Amino acid sequence: MLASFVFLVLQLTASSLAAPTVQLDHATVTGVANGPLKKFLGIPYVLPPIGPLRLRLPQPIPPYNQNFVATEYGPICPQMEQKLVLPDFVPDIVREEFAGIGAPIALPQSEDCLTVNVIAPANATIHSKLPVLVWIYGGGFEIGYPSSTDGSVLVNQSIALGSPVVYVSLNYRLNVFGFLASKEVKKAGLGNLGLHDQRQALRWVQRYITQFGGDPAKVTLWGESAGAISTAAHLVTNGGNNEGLFRAAIMDSGAPPYVGDITHGQPSYDFIVAQTGCSGAHDTLECLREAPFESLMRATNSTPNMFSYQALAETFIIRVDGVFLTDNPQQLVKRGSVAKVPFINGVNDDEGTLFSFTALNISTTADLVTYWQTYYLPRAPRAEIEAVFELYPADPVSPAGSPFDTGAENALTPQFKRFAAIMGDLVFQGPHRFFMQERADKQEAWAYLYKRGKTTPYLGTFHSSELANAYGGGDLGEHFIRFAATLNPSSNTNDTDVAWPRYTNESPNLLTFLDGDVPLAITRDDYRVEAIRAVTELMLKYPY
Repeated sequence: MLASFVFLVLQLTASSLAAPTVQLDHATVTGVANGPLKKFLGIPYVLPPIGPLRLRLPQPIPPYNQNFVATEYGPICPQMEQKLVLPDFVPDIVREEFAGIGAPIALPQSEDCLTVNVIAPANATIHSKLPVLVWIYGGGFEIGYPSSTDGSVLVNQSIALGSPVVYVSLNYRLNVFGFLASKEVKKAGLGNLGLHDQRQALRWVQRYITQFGGDPAKVTLWGESAGAISTAAHLVTNGGNNEGLFRAAIMDSGAPPYVGDITHGQPSYDFIVAQTGCSGAHDTLECLREAPFESLMRATNSTPNMFSYQALAETFIIRVDGVFLTDNPQQLVKRGSVAKVPFINGVNDDEGTLFSFTALNISTTADLVTYWQTYYLPRAPRAEIEAVFELYPADPVSPAGSPFDTGAENALTPQFKRFAAIMGDLVFQGPHRFFMQERADKQEAWAYLYKRGKTTPYLGTFHSSELANAYGGGDLGEHFIRFAATLNPSSNTNDTDVAWPRYTNESPNLLTFLDGDVPLAITRDDYRVEAIRAVTELMLKYPY
C-alpha cells in the first residue's frame, strides 16, 4: 500500500512539473512551467522581415503546422548604439545613474526578431477568458526588448489580487529597420514599420490568445515612453477604428505627439544611403534591403540618438506617413480620430532631466533658444520661441525648474533646471495634458502624476522611474491590473486605498504618487498651466 501511495505522489509530482502546451493551428507548442505560472516565449507572429522582406510591411504568418518549443525569449531586434559623454564636472552620483547607458546588450540580436511572449496563470485554460495586458516596451524607437521587464511579477501580483491576467509582450522593429523616414519611404508606403509590426501582433493576439487562457475581447494595450507613444498611435490611426483589437489603453509617459511629415527625416535617410554605398542606386530602398547588416548598422549608429547632443530630436521617431498616421497625431485628436476606449495616461514629475545632460554647455538664454530652434523648432520664428521660454525662469531657486520643487539644489549648470523643465514639458507633459483635455469629456479617462524618488540628485522623479513600481509588485501595477480586469483602476479598493476618480475638464483629477507617510493623494492638474499651454501651442504650430 505504501508503494502504491509513493507511486501516486510521484505521478502527481511529475504531472505538476510537466511542461505546459498549447495548440496553435496544427502545431503543439511547448512552454515552460514556472511555479504558479506558465510561459510561452519567442513565438513568431509574422514572417521573418529578412532578405527581400527587410524594409517591407510585416507579412502575416501562415497557420502553424509544425510542433515547436517556446521556452526562451527569441533574439531581440537590432539595437542602436547609445552614446552619452558626460563632462568631467558631472558628479559621480549622476555617472552611477547612467552607468549602463552605452554598454553592449548581452543578448542575441537579429533582424529575425518579430516574436511574442505569453505569461499566464498555470491553471488557465481555453475556457478561462482572462483579461489580457499587451506590453509595448519603450526605448526611443531606437532600443528596447521585452525581457527588460519581468511580466511574471505582474501576473503573480494579479493572481494574489484575485484578478488574474494573461500578459503578452512583443518585439517590434526599431531604428533603421522600423522607422526609416524620407520621401522614398513615403512614396513606397513603408513608413512606421514598427507600428505596423505592433498592429500585426495585436491581430495575432486576437487569433490565438484564447489558447493561453485569455479573452480576445478583454485586451488592454499598455506601453511606456516610446511604447506609450506607440499605444497612442494605435488609438488615433485608422480614423479611430481600433478593429476590435483592444478595449482599453494605458500610456506611461507618452501621448499622441506633435510630429511632422515623414519627409522631415530626409537628411538622415540620405546620410544612411551614402554611408551604405547606395547613393547611385536607381532604387535606394531596394539597395538598403540588400546592404550588409554590419554596414547598415554602422551607418545607423552614426546618426543622432536620444543621448546625443540633440537628445530627443532623434533620427528615428514615428512620423506622418500618410498610411498609419495621416496627419500630426494631435491634429487627429482634434478631429476626433480616436478609438473611444477607456484609458489611463500618466507622467512622471521630472520627465526631462534624464535627457538634459547632453547639452550642459548651454549657459545663457540665447544659447537655450538657439538650441531649441536648431533641433526642435527649425520652422518657428526665434521671437515666438523666446516668448514661450520667458515662462520658464532661469533662477534655479524657482519651483519652475526641474527637478521641480527642490529649491537651489540640483542646479548643475546655470540653465540645467530650466532646460530640463522645457524638455519635460515639450515632449511629455504638454502632449499628456493636451490629450487629457481633448478627450476626457468624450470617453472615460484617468490620469496620474508620479512624484516618488524626488531625492535622486539632479534627476528627481525621472523618466521611466515608475517602472520599478509597475513591474515590482507596487501600487501602480495594482491599479493597472484592476483597470485591465474591470476597466476601473479603483475597483476592489480596500479601506487604506485612495479612490482614483476620473479626469474631467471640470475636475482634472490626478492620482499622485508621493514619497513619505502619505504615499497617495488626489491633486489637480493645474501646475505650470500657462507654460505648458504655450509650449503645446508652439509645437502644434511647428511640429518637428
